[in-house]
Amino acid sequence: MFVMLFIILISPYLALAQIPTKIVPCNGTDCNFCHIAQLAQNALNVGIYIAVFLSAVLFAYAGWKYVTAGGEPGKASEAKKVFWNVGVGLILILGAWLIVDLIMKILVNEQALRGPWNAICP
Repeated sequence: MFVMLFIILISPYLALAQIPTKIVPCNGTDCNFCHIAQLAQNALNVGIYIAVFLSAVLFAYAGWKYVTAGGEPGKASEAKKVFWNVGVGLILILGAWLIVDLIMKILVNEQALRGPWNAICP
């Protein structure tokens, strides 16, 4: 049991899937426009990491509810409703990220439409 828990806890480190520990890239007095763009990118990345993680947990929960429904139509439809809500929520979050990314590309650098908008700074 302890080995299984240890493997679950260490697996993000093995997959290099950690959330960035330093979200704010400057100390306050030495901030410039490039640091603000990096801060926005870090905040978006953390939000997407958390949303994807929570949606995976909720998909697993809905799958467990569906498997353990035991043929009851009410429980199965409730599990399908959770699947549907999580899927729509994940699509909305990722779509919002794409819209924000497009707006930032247009506002920050018109030549950045083919790359990341936060790559305007060296």
